[in-house]
Amino acid sequence: MKVTVIGAGSTYTPELIGGLSQQLDRLFVDDLWLMDTDEERLQVVGSFAARMIGAQGLGTTVHLTTDRAEAIQDADAVLIQLRVGGQTARLGDETFPLDCGCIGQETTGAGGFAKALRTVPVVLSIADDVRRLAKPDAWIIDFTNPVGINTRALLAAGHRAVGLCNYAIGVQRWAARTMGVDAARVEVDPVGLNHFSWTRRILLDGEDVVPSFITDRMDALTEQFPFDESLYRLLGVVPSPYLQYYYGHDRALERQRHETPRAEVVANLERELLEQYRSESLTEKPPQLAHRGGAFYSEAAVDLLASLWSDDETMHVVNVLNRGTVAGLADDDVIETRCAVSRAGIRPLAQAAVDPLLLGPIQHVSAYERLAVAAALSGDPDDVRRALLAHPLIGQWDTVECLVPKLLESGAEHLPQFAETIAGGR
Repeated sequence: MKVTVIGAGSTYTPELIGGLSQQLDRLFVDDLWLMDTDEERLQVVGSFAARMIGAQGLGTTVHLTTDRAEAIQDADAVLIQLRVGGQTARLGDETFPLDCGCIGQETTGAGGFAKALRTVPVVLSIADDVRRLAKPDAWIIDFTNPVGINTRALLAAGHRAVGLCNYAIGVQRWAARTMGVDAARVEVDPVGLNHFSWTRRILLDGEDVVPSFITDRMDALTEQFPFDESLYRLLGVVPSPYLQYYYGHDRALERQRHETPRAEVVANLERELLEQYRSESLTEKPPQLAHRGGAFYSEAAVDLLASLWSDDETMHVVNVLNRGTVAGLADDDVIETRCAVSRAGIRPLAQAAVDPLLLGPIQHVSAYERLAVAAALSGDPDDVRRALLAHPLIGQWDTVECLVPKLLESGAEHLPQFAETIAGGR
């Protein structure tokens, strides 16, 4: 089996390597191709990955390349985990919206939209190479943010793709740890979109424990997911941490105005990690990697890969087409939901009717995501305005007009579809 990782110079890559040994009874990767356009980072990260694999005795051969076509040729699966523009572009995403009174965040609001404009065309270009060069039944697994928007673009273009986020597995591991039980006994059942969801059920041996968390473990809830106790009681569900930007917009904005941008923190951490990765004696993930984000990504990604090549169905929370799963959304909307996964494909499990208190916001953000894909592909500044106007965190015309030039200027180097608009200063 050949697995290809695009964006393998990421400091996340050792997380992925760490998951391979845990699935040896279900999945063996003969050849792991690591591809990145940054040759120096690729050599550092790739060499460390090879040492990890050697220390684990996996028998997997690691190949490093900057040639995307070579990496994808005859691949069985292609994982995309890139960041167009790196941490520099991310810093722009987290700061330019603040000038217009908006949340600055890399996957949510105007910053997340800016990232989508840079990323969707690149992800689709990679997918076209997969269609042309990889095996006919190859899977694309997108871990690149914004996952929901990228997955929508991939599926709308007819690619064999699925979106993956580590949020659900993070909730599962937290819940298991809090209850003092094995994580294998716990399943998470969210409703909504990527980075815009509510966990309606946490199942322990099939029994929902969310009500008991709200009544008996409120301290644990509010420590992990910092929302007011009264909000938990009103909703009766566990909101994703990203909902803090909606339920507590003004508070979050004020905090962002005074704190160090996350991009600066991560850039410093990445420099530290890359320096450690250079050590020939290092063969295990350093503890600092846990602070990078993406916790449990390795387990989620490799477990999903193993399931896609297994005859037995296992449960995963992934991003897929709605196709009637959530009533009130279009069939071609992309949702993050619990699915049964096997060699036969990915089958979303039935979802109970969604309370209007949750469904309304989901519909709102889903409409924005549809417009975001259109803007990323068209290069039309008016499509940018439409998407921003539709976003519930923005929505005011004066704010939109403040954001558009800043957004395009911030990402100009990585927005070729908007080159004419940027050159004309419109």
